[in-house]
Amino acid sequence: MHKGGFWIEGLVPAVFTPMDQEGEINLKKVKPIVEHLLDDGVNAIYVCGSTGEGPSLSTDERKAVTEAYIEAVNGRIPVIVQVGHNSIRQAFLLAKHAQKSGANAISSIPPTYFKVQSLKVLFDCLEEIVVGAPDLPFYYYHIPRLTSLNINAVEFLSQSTERLPSMVGIKYSDFKIFEFQACLDVEDGRFNMLFGSDEMLLSGLVAGAHGAVGSTFNFAAPLYKRILETFQAGEIAEARRLQSLSVDLVGLLETVGSTETFSGALKAMMGLIALDCGPIRLPQLNLTPTQVKLLKQQMEAIGFFEWGRV
Repeated sequence: MHKGGFWIEGLVPAVFTPMDQEGEINLKKVKPIVEHLLDDGVNAIYVCGSTGEGPSLSTDERKAVTEAYIEAVNGRIPVIVQVGHNSIRQAFLLAKHAQKSGANAISSIPPTYFKVQSLKVLFDCLEEIVVGAPDLPFYYYHIPRLTSLNINAVEFLSQSTERLPSMVGIKYSDFKIFEFQACLDVEDGRFNMLFGSDEMLLSGLVAGAHGAVGSTFNFAAPLYKRILETFQAGEIAEARRLQSLSVDLVGLLETVGSTETFSGALKAMMGLIALDCGPIRLPQLNLTPTQVKLLKQQMEAIGFFEWGRV
């Protein structure tokens, strides 16, 4: 475990970056989002990740969003800030800013334009980033479907103690349950493994996940809390039933538009629970008004507003 004992369990929503209708960040919406999530009983938040459109924001915007979330949380739960950038120098500066602003931990994807070709180069990159926040625990953000970097996560963890002493775990947004489980066994379970596939949360829990980072936790945390609680109580049949509802939810979000509109559909869901977060930025696409209306109708048809919010 990290020298400071940093360890996260439970639900960690990957929060949205709210925007106005012109596509500018809308920081006044951050506090209502945070209060909503705290009321739902989440355990931490993850800022400027994929859901938060970190790669689509300027460095100044990312700093402003980070500051707004840290201020709104006001120490009540941990704040993890994703600082990854195609420019290692910018990632270093974002890490430095996160520490200065009061973040509890940082996380990073690898560079994605000039591809990382080996674990050695990945460690070289991450070492330069974490120097910016020497006092903060670090989580590697493993999301190969977006970064195109398919590392051996077990080998990565095994080498990280020497190369990245501040690393406490991985935000594991992949679907290889066998690899995720093997990661949990590295160095007698020293690493804090956070599972990152909402529709497979129960599988992650069975494998031994300590916590989970997810997009749909923003508007359906009560459902996922019940999955956690029933699993921990040994009520596996009920946990499976509830997980099936999550599968239905994610499936509907994926089919109401297209691959390009999935994140737009996630953001639209916040408007459907009266927490409008505004549009999403290109190259991702927003749902059309007709699609938003259809999304609401289909959510009502599957009973989401009964089982997803209570």
